[in-house]
Amino acid sequence: MKRVLFFSPAFPAEMPYFCRGLARVGAQVIGLGDQPVPALPDVSRHALADYLQVPNMFHEDGVVHAVRDYARRVRIDQVECLWEPGMLLAARLREELGLPGMTVEETVPFRDKWVMKEALDAAGIRTPRHRRASGGDEIRQAAAEVGFPLCVKPIAGAGSADTFRVDDEGRLEEVLLLTRHVPEVSVEEWIEGEEYTFDTICSAGEIHFHNVSWYRPRPLDQRTREWISPQTISLRDTTGDRLAPGIEMGRAVHEALGFQTGFTHMEWFLKDDGEAVFGEIGARPPGARSVDIMNYSCDTCVFTGWAEAAVLGSFSQDVGRKYNAAVIFKRAQGQGRIRRVDGLETLQAEFGAWINHIDLLPVGAHRRNWKATLISDGFVMLRHPDLDTCLRMADRIGTDLKLYAA
Repeated sequence: MKRVLFFSPAFPAEMPYFCRGLARVGAQVIGLGDQPVPALPDVSRHALADYLQVPNMFHEDGVVHAVRDYARRVRIDQVECLWEPGMLLAARLREELGLPGMTVEETVPFRDKWVMKEALDAAGIRTPRHRRASGGDEIRQAAAEVGFPLCVKPIAGAGSADTFRVDDEGRLEEVLLLTRHVPEVSVEEWIEGEEYTFDTICSAGEIHFHNVSWYRPRPLDQRTREWISPQTISLRDTTGDRLAPGIEMGRAVHEALGFQTGFTHMEWFLKDDGEAVFGEIGARPPGARSVDIMNYSCDTCVFTGWAEAAVLGSFSQDVGRKYNAAVIFKRAQGQGRIRRVDGLETLQAEFGAWINHIDLLPVGAHRRNWKATLISDGFVMLRHPDLDTCLRMADRIGTDLKLYAA
């Protein structure tokens, strides 16, 4: 029985279910985190065989020392991390303990967007024109070389945080002020098009499962317009000619970066002329409940499927796609506490058979900062075999379900 050290069994919200997946495939799971045991979610606590609490998960030397000391007493066979900020530390722990899995060198291209794109450029994969920059003068020079419109984003970031479209020099000066806290940025060609994902579970370089999700609208628009109810759609049919260039690109990216075992989450653009352009990739699952809609799309457990691939090198889950599945995130109107929710009962009566999950802030709860979390003030998940019907229902949730705060 393998003993797996699992980085952060409590956060983000999906991690307890990956923790449970490891236990389900027979691993002895040792949690690594900075929360006390009573603060862990029930799902995590029940899955853990042991727990190593450290004072601060981001004090790398302290964590390495604590894990080395623990490993003198308890055998550790594997280190797993599915949370972006912990990927490099997990790789360092593997090297310190002499364990298999991704090394620091292998992990860097999945964390550093410049290194990532340089490797893919060398492999002939279409990426946006890009420059690495630090500080105002370098960013201005990079912008002059790339040309407007362009995108400024952190070199080591996740999602669309601190990411901005820049159309002219005036906007660039505004963005320089907004990104002063970001040590390094990537200045990139702005790509017009729809944005999709290519998500995989692999072992020994073989892709056992893949998913394509569609962001409606593209993430940067979601992050900049409060009135939008962002959607992620896990697509039932990924076999058509339209998505083929992105899927082919995803496989080529895996090969170029030498990815072997685990979860990946790639984002890519589809232009109006059919060209696929790489966005970025992480050696982790997508967040914001995207794994849940993969499960609803296939009627399966992707959490357990990942654990099988990571620990056993196999994959037995039924991942035949039966549905298009959507998650729709809601943002309350107004500020303060949630005062009322309108439209939910009507929508449930109309779509009830297709709604899988509702998780909205209750009346009386303080609304969340929509700029800090895509989850915002809650979400609704639904599915349907027909894509047009699924999109119509998702749009109705977006327009007819309203939360009001005051």
